[in-house]
Amino acid sequence: MKPLQPQQYSLVTNDAEIQWCQVIQSKNSLSHSGTVTLVGAGPGDPALLTLKALKTLEQADVVVYDRLVSAAIMALIPVRCQTVCVGKAKGQQSMTQAGINQLLVRLAQQGKHVCRLKGGDAFVFGRGGEEIHYLRQHSIKVDVVPGITAASGCSAYAGIPLTHRGVSQGCTLVTVHAEKDLDIQWQALANLNHTLVFYMGLSKVDLICQQLVLAGLKAATPAAIIEKGCTAEQRLISATLATLTEQVNRHQVCSPALIIIGEVVSLSDSLAWYQPQMDALMSMNKHHQLA
Repeated sequence: MKPLQPQQYSLVTNDAEIQWCQVIQSKNSLSHSGTVTLVGAGPGDPALLTLKALKTLEQADVVVYDRLVSAAIMALIPVRCQTVCVGKAKGQQSMTQAGINQLLVRLAQQGKHVCRLKGGDAFVFGRGGEEIHYLRQHSIKVDVVPGITAASGCSAYAGIPLTHRGVSQGCTLVTVHAEKDLDIQWQALANLNHTLVFYMGLSKVDLICQQLVLAGLKAATPAAIIEKGCTAEQRLISATLATLTEQVNRHQVCSPALIIIGEVVSLSDSLAWYQPQMDALMSMNKHHQLA
């Protein structure tokens, strides 16, 4: 269909002409506005970025990023590109979600191509839906680039399959972070016979283990926590529901950390393949031998 021309409306009423001018002005303002692309950065390893994610980073005018985006991925951002950190950390002052929403709109209205860079995937506990809803309300064009969520990436790098024939037929993702009251159906989770993956649960690891045992899971159920998954600093600490809290305290686990509970955790010894510290040591020894 050919675009409509103002002269086609020369015989209509003044009201219609005014409406036409408003449409033209709106169209022109949108054509000069920027865009916002929500990009999932994955769990840490820059090699896990999709080609589309990398392309978006390279073409962005501004990157608005979260705290959980790894330094290795941040290093891929062109020097000319402006970066704005809006990451949230427990117990620290940070920009509110409302403030982030407003910032994205303001940057796009300035005609900038904005990359909203989030750890993992924007639609898995990443508030991507909230941000898109707000941007759409302000007539901002939005794109989404999916990323590998921590449950998938970190479990794979730890040698823990989320599902395994004869062991687990399903996987349930849970966040223990809530704006107000925590409302988790512990009994339902215990009855699922699924692999359970808890996001943002480091500070509530004791609560998680206690509630699941009270709901009927055996205290001997395998459990693990993965610290800084998919990075060179990754640590896997295996335990049970009865001992996970003790192990977390003993090893002084820090964020980001992912908790996995279920029989699949016991497979990690036989399926483990990613050993960054061991690989680094072997590389160093080989270098010394060649020197």
